[in-house]
Amino acid sequence: MKDGLIFKKIINKETSANIIYEDNIVTAFEDIKPKALIHILIIPNVFIASSNEINKTNKHILAHMFYIAVKIAKKTNISKEGYKIIINCNKNGGQEINYLHMHLLGGEKLKFLY
Repeated sequence: MKDGLIFKKIINKETSANIIYEDNIVTAFEDIKPKALIHILIIPNVFIASSNEINKTNKHILAHMFYIAVKIAKKTNISKEGYKIIINCNKNGGQEINYLHMHLLGGEKLKFLY
């Protein structure tokens, strides 16, 4: 699994990304290898390795990630027809980058699990 340095560079504006949304809790940007017409990654601005690291003090971040995913789904007009929100956890769960991130996919009929 790759380390999450690329995500930190995107948050810190040290590398380019097509940022869709950002606030003091999360940053959302287009995936460079999209699996759907719309494929946006939503990441926390503080490092959390995976969903296994969600705890009492940071659980609000995950709720905010979901809130922003829905907000983006409405903004990109995929909320009416449907979309997927996916979080992979660790190697066997399909997580490729060691940094918690949420996939928002839509814009077409999604036939795959991910």
